[in-house]
Amino acid sequence: MQAGMRNLAVLVAAVGGIVLAGAALLKFDDTAKAPVAAPPAPKPAAPPAKPVDEAFVIKRILPIKGAIKYGEWHWDEAGVPDGPMVITVDLDARVLSVFRDGYEIATTAVLLGTQEKPTPLGVFPIKMKDADHHSSTYDNAPMPFTMRLTDDGVSIHGTKVENGYASHGCVGTPTDFAKKLFAIAKVGDKVYITRGKMVGIGDSLVTN
Repeated sequence: MQAGMRNLAVLVAAVGGIVLAGAALLKFDDTAKAPVAAPPAPKPAAPPAKPVDEAFVIKRILPIKGAIKYGEWHWDEAGVPDGPMVITVDLDARVLSVFRDGYEIATTAVLLGTQEKPTPLGVFPIKMKDADHHSSTYDNAPMPFTMRLTDDGVSIHGTKVENGYASHGCVGTPTDFAKKLFAIAKVGDKVYITRGKMVGIGDSLVTN
């Protein structure tokens, strides 16, 4: 009986030791500090702005009063330096402009396509030049001083620019104007065709 009581006491003591040990393991350290949040990662630096090519910044607009009428055109390159050339066409204003080194040297009213065959929007390098071109699609129609813009035949070319007429998607200019433009334009020069885009002195010609 005494041995049994001793064994039981040892067992209780042993169990008590385990409990106490467990209690010691579960005791919280009140002096421990709360974890400090890591500082936020720095934001990536914004990419540097692309430098503006001054050769394509508008430096002059020809001083023309009022809207340009059909058949009317202007050309003045006196004193304008050499530089890259850009041609712009505004479908809303129905006007083509020629810029060299950022100076407008020429502008004219133009014929454009219809809703069924519209003049396309976009940026088109001149693909081909032909001073005595005739249409292979429209009854061999003359298209003097053609500068082709697209593979399906959209071009800038000379024609009779009159109210009430339209093209099959081409940009038609007065023939005398087309002749002068043909003489200075090169294959690869870009033509920007937009609708209602407003630009002025200090704006870039080559941004969309």
